[in-house]
Amino acid sequence: MKSLVLGGAVSGRAAALLARRLGHSVMVFDQDPVVLAKLRGDRLSVTTGTWTPTLLSGVDLVITSPGFSETSEPISDIRAAGIPLWSELEFASRQLSAPVIAVTGTNGKTTVTRLIADMLAESGLATVAAGNIGRPLADVVDEDLDIAVVETSSFQLRFIDQFHPATALILNVAPDHLDWHGSFDAYLAAKAMIHCNQTPDDLLVYDADDAGSVAAVRNAPSRLVPVSGTRRPEGGAGVVADKLDLGDLVVSLARIPIADPAFFVDLASAGVAALAHGAGPAAVEQVITTFRPDPHRRTLVGRWQDVDWVDDSKATNPHAAVAAASAYSSVVLIAGGRNKGLDLADLMAVSTIKHVIAMGEAAVELEDAAGGTPIDRAETMQEAVDIADRIARPGDTVLLAPGCASFDMFRSYAERGNSFADAVRYRKEGP
Repeated sequence: MKSLVLGGAVSGRAAALLARRLGHSVMVFDQDPVVLAKLRGDRLSVTTGTWTPTLLSGVDLVITSPGFSETSEPISDIRAAGIPLWSELEFASRQLSAPVIAVTGTNGKTTVTRLIADMLAESGLATVAAGNIGRPLADVVDEDLDIAVVETSSFQLRFIDQFHPATALILNVAPDHLDWHGSFDAYLAAKAMIHCNQTPDDLLVYDADDAGSVAAVRNAPSRLVPVSGTRRPEGGAGVVADKLDLGDLVVSLARIPIADPAFFVDLASAGVAALAHGAGPAAVEQVITTFRPDPHRRTLVGRWQDVDWVDDSKATNPHAAVAAASAYSSVVLIAGGRNKGLDLADLMAVSTIKHVIAMGEAAVELEDAAGGTPIDRAETMQEAVDIADRIARPGDTVLLAPGCASFDMFRSYAERGNSFADAVRYRKEGP
């Protein structure tokens, strides 16, 4: 078996090493010399330079990485040649003996994946959180697991064939990565592939209040379980009065550390999935009442003069930024960065936003979409924080929820969030 791996970064490297362990003849194509140097240290055969279809000569299987969009030249050539084309998710899942809980959505995937894995682990089950969360599925196929919890992106789902999760979760679907998929319809179709191999014996959990999620589960063969952060849908889980009701478990909202309907959806989704796979109610309750999301997800930097400063740098698309801004009653919003071809008008229309500070490449787009919302422009994060501090009044939340990618000014959303936190502390506490 001769396999070609497109891309040698985290998931590509893991796929290549797994393929070699399985006895494949493996070649990795990547144009980044730094990546290639690391692969040579793994004693993997590599090739670089300009893509050419001759690289497909004698190839039996191509395993692709997210760096190659579905409209890219290599993908087009591979499909034209009729060679099987799989994502690392598809390739690794074929070697996995444990059942899979798969999580996807435009926002919230990592939080829900962590929640489920924590609930299962707290119940004494051998589990792992893998996939788009950071550890490739190909790295865990040899582990002795009761169940694997896998965060799946639209990039990975686009090139599956037999991937079959026992439980799938679609948290929400809003326009994102249109530069990769070409259209929202293509993006939605990729998300919906998470249930394409499911049967009526499998579960499909979805947000009943999210139009994209509802559209993605249409015509699914699975048993549907709706969830909500504001109500309890019939046959599902959600909020009833002042409680989170999961059927086998009811938790007072007062005991949940983050009072946010979007977080209640995450908890309901995770709780339903974990309970269905053997998690104990007491363990699920323990995680629900103690869990803290990863950094840069509505993280409170501090409070000064009754103004909260919140870092939600992970809000890299308008859908996430809208949810963040809607969670607070009066917001001074710091937004902008590199837009991914998405409409920013919905973000500028959030009624709780009293003022916007626009940054980066998308600043002009934000200004055009602002309507009657006051808006200023900042060239640096420190300038944005200084402007926000002059504007904010007691009771306000200064919120970094960019609605855009970070790569015009920062190396990652984490670096952007750290820059915000550093600038806030410098402004409020001094050097």
